[in-house]
Amino acid sequence: MKAAVVREFGAPLVIEERPDPEPGPGQVRIRVEASGLCHTDIHAAHGDWPVKPTPPFVPGHEGVGLVEALGDGVTHLSLGQRVAVPWLGKACGRCEHCLSGWETLCESQVNTGYGCDGAYAEKMLAWADFAQPVPREIAPLEAAPLTCAGVTTYKALKVADVRPSQLVAISGVGGLGHLAVQYAKIAGATVAAIDVTDEKLELATRLGADLVIDARTENVGEALKRHGGAHAALALAVDDTAFEAVNSGLRRGGKLVMVALPAHGTVRVPIFDTVLNGTSVIGSIVGTRQDLAEVFRLHAAGRTEVVHETRTLASVNDCIDEVLRGEVKARIVFDLDTGR
Repeated sequence: MKAAVVREFGAPLVIEERPDPEPGPGQVRIRVEASGLCHTDIHAAHGDWPVKPTPPFVPGHEGVGLVEALGDGVTHLSLGQRVAVPWLGKACGRCEHCLSGWETLCESQVNTGYGCDGAYAEKMLAWADFAQPVPREIAPLEAAPLTCAGVTTYKALKVADVRPSQLVAISGVGGLGHLAVQYAKIAGATVAAIDVTDEKLELATRLGADLVIDARTENVGEALKRHGGAHAALALAVDDTAFEAVNSGLRRGGKLVMVALPAHGTVRVPIFDTVLNGTSVIGSIVGTRQDLAEVFRLHAAGRTEVVHETRTLASVNDCIDEVLRGEVKARIVFDLDTGR
């Protein structure tokens, strides 16, 4: 099988031939049909974060494909079934976090494309209990971005406890943000979309944003305050200053939900304003299996649109450069079914 491999942090990925992996107990082998390019994959390939993966490894945690081999003990999945393999590749299932519905906080978790080989490959392994069945109404190229970009923003809105009629700011309208706009509208919120490109602001408007803020020419905090201030703000732009800008636009009691992970990000939170205004700063990391099932149901029901561009895996390095230059409207998805 072909795979895109990180052999050295910061170096171009190498397309190489590897033997088909054999599933162990509780695992399945998947013939990958589609794999989304998430900014996290770029952080992984560059070794940006304090906890680093170990080269050589295969990135990718928005994998969708067909089960083609079952490991011992796997009875709830069947050969030929379409599944998605998210960031949460495996959790222990026994700790306080797992037992209380917060498996994404499990300290023993293994992350796809980081702690184990991921979906930038024609075939991959997954733990069967965490391989999410994909409804037949959803095409693989659309299911892939929902597997991370979708479930991450959907969970962030849950963490923010968004209610109908509240003002929700979406800072960064890209792979995650274009879906966040739609989930916030589904929740009944008034949506303010913030970005620095005309194309993404236009996309946000088309997807239902009630107002758009061009951070190149407007003071984000002041613009939000003119509308009463945001009840919740999702920080999705990979930029420290964007976090601080949207935080300044919260109303009293508002919540800043941090989602994006800048490589060396640090945000200055004004203590006086935070205390007097009763605002909150919260971290939100991806979503659970149940969250992903809900995301898939919404899409299968026609409630969301996935904006994506398809490429071949051979173009992975060019695609990474496009993302870093900010040239991608929403999500790049590698089509491994036709591009083998």
